[in-house]
Amino acid sequence: MCLAVPMQITHIDGDNAHCVAKGIERDVSLLLLEDDDIKLGDHVLIHVGYALQKISADEAISSWELLDQMSAEDDLLA
Repeated sequence: MCLAVPMQITHIDGDNAHCVAKGIERDVSLLLLEDDDIKLGDHVLIHVGYALQKISADEAISSWELLDQMSAEDDLLA
């Protein structure tokens, strides 16, 4: 199973982007989205350093809410 994390693009330099989410920053490749219109402020799903898919801000928020719930439940079981 793979996990893709939603992040927001804060800087674009060619085929690379700097993204941020919840205080974490990463440089990622945009090569897999070369046919999409990607711009500053867009949200993308990131997996092992690659942006896989452009998503809406609402989808990013919903994803983080679900990830936060899973983390909280995991903490309760520990």
